[in-house]
Amino acid sequence: MVIPTWAWIAVIGGLLVILAVDLWIVDRGEAREFSMKQAGFWVTFYVALAVIFGIVLWITAGPAKAGEFFAGYITEYSLSVDNLFIFFIIMSRFAVPKIYQHKVLLVGILMALVMRGIFIALGAAALERFSWLFYVFGAFLVYTAINLIRQHGKDDDDFNENALLRWVRKAFPTTPDYVGSKITVKIDGKRMVTPMLIVMIAIGSTDLLFALDSIPAIFGLTQDAFIVFTANAFALMGLRQLYFLLGGLLQRLVYITYGLAFILGFIGVKLILEALHASEVSWAPEVPISVSLSVIGGTMVITTVASLLKSRSDARKGKESTTPAPTKQG
Repeated sequence: MVIPTWAWIAVIGGLLVILAVDLWIVDRGEAREFSMKQAGFWVTFYVALAVIFGIVLWITAGPAKAGEFFAGYITEYSLSVDNLFIFFIIMSRFAVPKIYQHKVLLVGILMALVMRGIFIALGAAALERFSWLFYVFGAFLVYTAINLIRQHGKDDDDFNENALLRWVRKAFPTTPDYVGSKITVKIDGKRMVTPMLIVMIAIGSTDLLFALDSIPAIFGLTQDAFIVFTANAFALMGLRQLYFLLGGLLQRLVYITYGLAFILGFIGVKLILEALHASEVSWAPEVPISVSLSVIGGTMVITTVASLLKSRSDARKGKESTTPAPTKQG
């Protein structure tokens, strides 16, 4: 799909304006906690925005491109749920005050959006030039799926600082405590950064590491850089509101890792099969986007329902075990 430069500018500009309005509305007046009502409104708004964008694609570019966008968006949004577990750990690790958490997430996600845009451009150029990378991406996704299952439940509460974060800590003097929502402050004539900047970098750089899984995954569904970028952008834009909306529900999604592993494995196999099909291997089928969309959507629905049923069952058993047995009379 050939996208004119003005369309790229319009889409990116529109997304930045919406994010700016979002930040202005939330941050105006006195700092306060992000409410469930706010979170619900903005999650609904961003999901509706993505659906409208997909419909516009359907009208202007056809159902195939719209299907690629929706499959990519659902995949990226599903993988983003796994990111939220790490975001929760980072917020706890850095003891971020609740009234500033929404701002930390927004700035961190903006950083990730810029870095992902660069990553997508490089990935699209590389795939166009080196077709054998499809095999590499496919094998990597299958490996990641297996590793997700093997590592599930191990050290869930650990957060290891990456190289960028360690460098920032060493390069810039940091205040011991938060200074409101400021990221830098001058103390005794010396400019220092606050933990607010450190945690923003932690969120942004950690999300970029997650892109090592999610970007190859969406390239397994479409090689259109415009669709790859917009699907990522819409998934990221609603991520911070989803963080507050889900809240304690995150701990109840006990099977989410298995669902994500299945999706990554499916897309990995799909990539390899389509690479073989493009190489004119007779037995290798070409998986249509409608099948991919059905598998991805169905997997997330089944995983979520199964997780909630399991959590409800465990809660019921917990209540029964804590209920004292009736005493016999007489």
